[in-house]
Amino acid sequence: MPAAPDLDLSALPVAQRAAALALIEEVTALREITRRQEHLIAELNHALHGKRSEKLSDDERQLAFEELSVALAEVEAEKAARGTRTDDTATRSAPRRTIGNLPAALPRIEVVIEPESLICPCGCGPLHRIGEDRTERLDIVPAQLRVIVTIRPKYACRGCTDGVTQAPAAAHLIPGGLPTEATLAHVLVSKYADHLPLYRQSQILARSGLDLHRAVLADWVGKAAFHLKPIVDRLAEHLRRSGKLFMDETTAPVLDPGHGTTKTGYLWALARDDRAWGGEAPPGVVYFYAPGRAGENAEAFLTGFDGILQIDGYTGYNRLTKPSRRGGAPLRVAHCWAHARRKLKEVFDRDGSDIAAEGLRQIAELYAVEADIRNTSAGQRLSARQARSAPFVAAFGEWLQAQRRRISAKSRLGEKLAYIHNHWEGLQTFLTDGRVEIDSNRVENMIRPLALNRKNALFAGHDEGGVAWGRIASLIETCKVNGIEPFAYLKATLEALANGHPQSRLDELLPWSFSPSS
Repeated sequence: MPAAPDLDLSALPVAQRAAALALIEEVTALREITRRQEHLIAELNHALHGKRSEKLSDDERQLAFEELSVALAEVEAEKAARGTRTDDTATRSAPRRTIGNLPAALPRIEVVIEPESLICPCGCGPLHRIGEDRTERLDIVPAQLRVIVTIRPKYACRGCTDGVTQAPAAAHLIPGGLPTEATLAHVLVSKYADHLPLYRQSQILARSGLDLHRAVLADWVGKAAFHLKPIVDRLAEHLRRSGKLFMDETTAPVLDPGHGTTKTGYLWALARDDRAWGGEAPPGVVYFYAPGRAGENAEAFLTGFDGILQIDGYTGYNRLTKPSRRGGAPLRVAHCWAHARRKLKEVFDRDGSDIAAEGLRQIAELYAVEADIRNTSAGQRLSARQARSAPFVAAFGEWLQAQRRRISAKSRLGEKLAYIHNHWEGLQTFLTDGRVEIDSNRVENMIRPLALNRKNALFAGHDEGGVAWGRIASLIETCKVNGIEPFAYLKATLEALANGHPQSRLDELLPWSFSPSS
């Protein structure tokens, strides 16, 4: 779609010029949304009507449709949101697509919403009920299906013709849709925490007599992902303000519909966890999806962060420490002693090397100190490390260089020793700051749930699905590390969003701000 032509607005009054610029910006944004929508529709058609030579299993085909449908629903939600801002009344009154029927056998819970006053405004006396509007939405209590029936009685005065009085309809995240916010939360938790792809959830619901196609569930997930995006963005902002973060990445195989195969995408985890030294900031994690592992992705995700970054030895992070780093000053990194230990352990397990065994013994002395100072303050940890760990590290450094002079750099052990040597400066960072951990195991623990989802769901069905995967997983895993039950949090949060929770108070919707009574 062609871009908007350059217009000379200088002759317009200031107020009209601002309105014109805002309109041009809105048109440009809508064109980009439409372009993305057309691209996704084309990919969906290709996945549906592609070459017969592209041999996909049922799982692969279902996941491709699932993720593309989620992405398309998110685009539609964004377009609808922009339409709401320009014409709120027209958008809210427009007919909405409702897919699926609610079985008569499901129990009904009737909620009656009465007007604030049943007295005629003209003073004639009490209003009389003349009818009602009934709407039905699917609600899910885990392991129990039911239908919420909302009844809004209508009242009119017998003494005048001043109109009908009726309570306004309750706000819904998906206007005109079947699901309650609890249902949406259940689907999200089932997919991203319990690792159940949507087509399997559809099969489970069918056993209860409820026929909900995977496409319907995908539509729900896409719209929920759109509405939750500002909260995840705000969560990322909070993490980037921290003085120290962890970062790691894991593969996220993604189906490539045009080739009938999978390609390798990546989910990058940016995490904060200061509990080991009593830090006041709550723990949290945000997962960013990228189609590759290039270091420029980490650079983009870390824009605005200027603290200490705890990472493994992946060379893609090297650009973060250089003056040319985009998005902030060069970062100070802390490398992981667990990775150094693993290098030596690989050699010892394979060859029984005495040199590797000695290196493992010395590293074990460092971990013994860490065990003694666990759960003490950052100052206490720093003092203990300088007094006890620093001599061990110095001795290990001398031993490391002595062994490198003796062993061929091309040998298996020589390569492992070179790895430790190349990261030696970052391996010493924990000696100078009590907030720094000796390893990055904490962020690796936060990545494990993604690996389990990858195993059960096989892969994401599309790049767009990887983005939604990371977004919802960010909220679920942040709930977990803060001891918050994900379903309760998502239900309350989606209800708050449906009721127009202001963007200026997003901090109230972050997982660590949630309490079951709120």
